[in-house]
Order: sequence, then structure tokens, then C-alpha cells
Amino acid sequence: MLRLLSIEFHKLKYNRASKVLSIFYFGLLTSIALITAIRFDIGPIKFHLAEQGIFNFPFIWHFNTYIASGFKFFLLLVIVSMMANEYSYKTLKQNLIDGLSKKEFILSKFYMVVVFALISTVFVFLISLILGLIYSDYNEFPIITSNLEYLIAFFVKLVGFFSFGLFLGILIKRSAFAVGAMIIWFFAENMFKGYLFWMFKNNSNPSEKVANVMQFLPLEAMSNLIKEPFSRLSAVKIVANQMGEKIVKDFSVHFTDILIVLIWTFVFIYLSYTLLKKRDL
Repeated sequence: MLRLLSIEFHKLKYNRASKVLSIFYFGLLTSIALITAIRFDIGPIKFHLAEQGIFNFPFIWHFNTYIASGFKFFLLLVIVSMMANEYSYKTLKQNLIDGLSKKEFILSKFYMVVVFALISTVFVFLISLILGLIYSDYNEFPIITSNLEYLIAFFVKLVGFFSFGLFLGILIKRSAFAVGAMIIWFFAENMFKGYLFWMFKNNSNPSEKVANVMQFLPLEAMSNLIKEPFSRLSAVKIVANQMGEKIVKDFSVHFTDILIVLIWTFVFIYLSYTLLKKRDL
């Protein structure tokens, strides 16, 4: 494992675009702290976002992992560009000539995906912990350590998403087209969701029926791991109550959602290996 990772880090070291994108990605993760600076003072109305409870433990684990997961696209570019460079610079063929098996090659890429996801998770954990210790109204240890399952969900989400990108990079061989294919798949899932709503429009609970089907699609499954946190904010609930609406939503991380994403991750890696094994390089 260490040997395969050292090969990948050596390639990353000499890939300027990947290094720039990686630095930019972790810079964006750090920028979560800038949310504390959002402040509006309009006459008697004074609004400071950090004082709205978004950095309170344990809510901060949910909020920050949700925001950070929106930046995953930049690391996806690193994954697909590194895969595209394997074909462009013939390093894949050279690795195989030097004795690396196709299985080891795929494993080296998957290990890199896991390392990227793990580093991202640790990074978000440290940023969230620091912000929470500074701004949270609740600093008791049992409260701080509750809801940490959002970090697990964040890690699984990144591994699944990057594995999907790795598969597309191997399938298409060009980074721009691989990213384009990911975007097309995203729109295809949403179009299918729209079709399901139309198909179930006469049923008693169409949203539930659509969700029962959509949960098995890869991008939807990854999205279900960490649901939007804004509806949990007290300010949002107060506004909803004033409008006569009541927010009833399950924000928890479910094992079934994690399992579905893990299965898709295995499928993407297995298909990557099968494709590479059959392809004439």
C-alpha cells in the first residue's frame, strides 16, 4: 500500500495543475471560517451569522460537512486530470512495463482517493472543532462528541464521489469530457426524478415514493448522506411557524445510505479494474 501511494504522490508532486487545484480546494475548506465575518448592520437591525447558532456543538458537524461537501468538485478535477495524464503522458503503460499490475494500478488510484477523502475529513474536523470551541454556546465534552457520524458520512461521500470520477476518467480518458459526463449524469438523475414525480403524481405521497426509488442512484445516494442543515436553524423554524408551516424532516445519517454509497464505490472501482483489464494499452 505504501509503495503504491508513494508512486501516486510522486506523480502528484510533478503535476502543477493538480497541486494548484489541491491547494485551492483546501483553501476553500479553510474559507468556512470566513462565515464568521458575515455581518449586516442596517439601522436597528444587526445580524451576525456566527451568532445564529451555526457554530454551536453539535450542529457545527452537520453544517460544516454539508458546506465542505460542496467543494468536492475541485478535488474531482484533480482525480480525473491525474487519470487523463496517465494516458496523455503514457505513464500508465510505463508503469505496467516496469512491473506494476493493472490491479495494483487501480488500487494505487483508489488508495489516493481514500487519502484525499481522509485528509479532507480531518481538515474539516479540525476547522469545525476550532470554530466550535470559539463560538459554541455548548462546550461540554458529551455535546462536542455527539453527531460525529456526519464526519463519517462526509468521508464516505467523498470516497464514493471520487471513485465515480476515477471510473469516468478511465472510461473517457479525457479530464474535460469525464467532468462533462459527471455533469450529464447529474442532470440525467434530476430528469429521472422529475419523471418519477410525474408518474406518481396521482399517488397519496409522491415525494416518499420518488425518494424510495431515487435513493439507489449514485449521486442521489451521496446527497442523502448529509441533508441540508438550514431547516434546523431556530430562525428558519420561527419564520416557518409564522407562515403557518411546520418543518418535519429527518436530518440524521442513516446506515442504509452509507451502505448504498459503499456498494456504488465498490462497483465503480470494480468497473474501473474490469475496463482497464480488457483495454488494449
